[in-house]
Amino acid sequence: MPVIAVDKPLNLTSHDVVGRARRALGTRRVGHTGTLDPLATGVLVLCVDDSTKVVQFMEHDHKEYLAWVSLGAATPTLDAEGPVTEAADTGDWQATIQADPAALNELQATLATFLGPQQQVPPQYSAIQVGGQRAYAVARAGGALDLPARPVFIHSLDLLGVYPRVQDAPLTFQAGPEGWAPAPDGRSFMLPAPLGEFPTLLLRARVGSGTYLRSLGRDLGAALGLPAHLAGLVRTRVGRYDLAQATPLEEISSASGLSDLDALDFPRLEADEGLAVALRQGKRPRHAARGRHVVTSNGALVAVVDGDGEQLKVVRAWA
Repeated sequence: MPVIAVDKPLNLTSHDVVGRARRALGTRRVGHTGTLDPLATGVLVLCVDDSTKVVQFMEHDHKEYLAWVSLGAATPTLDAEGPVTEAADTGDWQATIQADPAALNELQATLATFLGPQQQVPPQYSAIQVGGQRAYAVARAGGALDLPARPVFIHSLDLLGVYPRVQDAPLTFQAGPEGWAPAPDGRSFMLPAPLGEFPTLLLRARVGSGTYLRSLGRDLGAALGLPAHLAGLVRTRVGRYDLAQATPLEEISSASGLSDLDALDFPRLEADEGLAVALRQGKRPRHAARGRHVVTSNGALVAVVDGDGEQLKVVRAWA
């Protein structure tokens, strides 16, 4: 069975999507390569049956998002689930942004401080485990876990617009060479019901694995001196999988998907029979390759390997 990029609908958990996929495809062996929150939509990559072997190689793929960050209100979940627990008057900020070009430049400069390696504190409402406890379960019971900051990497963060309310921000987009951007004749996205009328930044983000856009929204608001929450989120890409090619969940039973070999986004090495046998036996044959590679033989997947310039170490082999 293949690797399938699904377009996750609003208000479903990633586990809900996996459950529907299991029923539609008639198998229990379905995994995903990175959770999407219930109030987020977009690309969720599913690996089916034997393709669950490639999950470990896809969990670290970079991801791209469209994010609507509303300023002036914070929530416990850091998104539009609510309720609003902290609010601030944004009138002065909004008037300044609209009237003073220098203020917009300062906003761009603030966004630039989030680029590159960062230390990010995950949301309390997340699936992170501490001492065998899920953070979200503790949070929903009224508690909180000590979640230390974790290293993340933000490759790019583009400001696509500033709007008086999230209700005024564009919802129709098209994929382009720089990523998804507002377009009148593009694809329409659905956001959660807004929690009020708050000035909203529309951002396009490309981030490394483990980055929480909800935390980014919180931290961006703090840098601007305002509470903030994520009013909407669409994941437009995971690794090589773009939302434009994602399968609607209701059509998953007829999706063709990609083979394990095509799903693995690493440089390829073609092996002769001797090298293929050695790798399948778990040996460490001599080879000049450096970094992670996919090894094939006569078009068939042999192994994923790590090379140090002298020998190959098998990370996973296929019979």
